[in-house]
Amino acid sequence: MSRRQVGVPVCPGGPFGARGMRCDRHSRRDRNVQEREADTRDFFGEYGLVTDDEVAGAFAIRGFATVVRNLVGCQWQMSAQDGQGAPHVSFSWYRGSPIGRERADSELIGRPANDIEVGGHPGFVASGSGRPCELGVQFDDDFVHWSTWYAGEVPTADPCAAARQLAELTVSRAVP
Repeated sequence: MSRRQVGVPVCPGGPFGARGMRCDRHSRRDRNVQEREADTRDFFGEYGLVTDDEVAGAFAIRGFATVVRNLVGCQWQMSAQDGQGAPHVSFSWYRGSPIGRERADSELIGRPANDIEVGGHPGFVASGSGRPCELGVQFDDDFVHWSTWYAGEVPTADPCAAARQLAELTVSRAVP
């Protein structure tokens, strides 16, 4: 194993910090870099290494009502009130988890999966009825996962093309 410096988000007290100061992904990036034990796996940073504007562009909208960021991943939502019931895009990074399980789950809920390759890495894309789309890309024992969902809305972009565009950005920016 090798050691490297990696920016770790540190925001005690929530998004506004312990003293009420704004603590978002931009201010965290400049503060509190902590050393962590790292192996040779690729690193996908915060939220798939993409910006909110890039997600909105791929999804073909002007912006999102809310963005939920946590240790599991990130979800860009069209409506803060409806959450999962409104159109949204999500990103997750699964460390040490088999991509085959995610693919099988997609197929079980009626989203047939097809093999793909993104940046030389194998993966799958799964979609049902043209609106929800899931895309996973394998990196050794890890995988990244993009999901686009227009809920009951008319899609403003092809959901799988949006997921693919975001996956390509993430893969191209991965830090080895």
